[in-house]
Amino acid sequence: MLHSLLRRHLRVLRLLEVTPGSSSRSTGPFPTSPSSGDLASKSTLRFPPQLRWLSGIPPAGDGVAVLSVARTPMGRFQGGLAEFSAPALGGIAIREALARGGVRPEEVEEVFMGNVLAAGVGQAPGRQAALGAGLPVSAPCTTVNKVCASGLKAVMLGFASIKAGVASVVVAGGMESMSNVPYYLPGARDALRMGHRTLVDSLPPKAATTPKPLLRDSLFDTLPDNRRTLVDGMIQDGLWDPHNDVHMGACAEACAERYGISREQQDDMAISSFRRALEAREDSMWEITPVERPGTGEGSVVDADEGLGTLDEVKLRRLKPAFAEGGTITAGNASQISDGAAAVVLASQSRAEEMGAAVLARVLSVADAAQEPKWFTTTPALAVAKVVERGGLTMADVDYFEINEAFAVVELVNRGILGLDSERTFRGAHGRELMRRRGGRFGVAAICNGGGGASAVLVERVETAGG
Repeated sequence: MLHSLLRRHLRVLRLLEVTPGSSSRSTGPFPTSPSSGDLASKSTLRFPPQLRWLSGIPPAGDGVAVLSVARTPMGRFQGGLAEFSAPALGGIAIREALARGGVRPEEVEEVFMGNVLAAGVGQAPGRQAALGAGLPVSAPCTTVNKVCASGLKAVMLGFASIKAGVASVVVAGGMESMSNVPYYLPGARDALRMGHRTLVDSLPPKAATTPKPLLRDSLFDTLPDNRRTLVDGMIQDGLWDPHNDVHMGACAEACAERYGISREQQDDMAISSFRRALEAREDSMWEITPVERPGTGEGSVVDADEGLGTLDEVKLRRLKPAFAEGGTITAGNASQISDGAAAVVLASQSRAEEMGAAVLARVLSVADAAQEPKWFTTTPALAVAKVVERGGLTMADVDYFEINEAFAVVELVNRGILGLDSERTFRGAHGRELMRRRGGRFGVAAICNGGGGASAVLVERVETAGG
């Protein structure tokens, strides 16, 4: 329906077209208002650069193809990628994805990039990443914040843009630098109002061993204690449930208690996940683009995930609960705090054929789901059911599933709800390689997000000459 409406508008535009030189008054790249003579000329409509997407509207029902994927290594918190902002990492991933897909920057018509912790990053992080990757200024950019599902939601928006005929080539992905998230001082706005300020230690050197106040200003003395407290932006804007005023880990504890998932099960799951990641490391190295750090010498290039170091299973099982006394969630069976970025290049099937581009996969359907914020942990099961139905398949048709591991309990509980065994779930983007080796065709990726939501995507692997 949308397609037919757009076509109808195009026919109207053709009636209002302007022949070159028909008016001496310049209005820039857009046509001037027509005269009666212009209406009768019926000359060919010419699209200015800002509207070039109108001339390439994909046919109704055109499929959405994945042309390429790329990601940076996943850096540990305050590790090898800590000196890079989220947009800088995003730009690296975008640039590499374009190169792998053989897509010229000027062919990209829209960009969606997920970014949750944007405080201090600067305005329009997605735009920063796109321009940093060398994309033209004419490519519109949108930054997406759907908490943990931001990157996948960006892909979903790219899918929708192509299906709607708004664009035929889209870059989508996600980027975070948790190492660079600032602390907040809420009361500073009351005291300082506006403009940059410098913190100065007002204590003399001889008092160096005395606890030092962050600021010594009579304006701050009038503020209540909760307005003078340094707030961790990473926790405040990324890991805290504002609806129940608890850490997301507390919600995971509630989930484990409701569904009777033990500490031992969660630790077993975490260890299994770690082992699988190590086993798949070689198969998935192709997706990583190395990141060069400023300077020279050892460690100047980060080319592998830093979180896959040595695993001490005994130590993991001895870790103390992180969110509740006597609880089951620990730092060992919860996800790591990391830095990194990933990007994909999407195109309409018809545009991919015109470009002669190789296709890795097709996106068949997308879906979101939501419920009470406290139970975000089980929402992926709702999103998976919706995306499979929208794709015209059954659960039995899907070869492999990926459910995010915000906490080990998230995959365990959703596997249980959906009736999946561990052999039908995979970890990370190496799933396509797993599907290739085992002959899989359909895959689903799903991820929960704070606020009670989840997003899911159904993809079909495309056979290539290389398998």
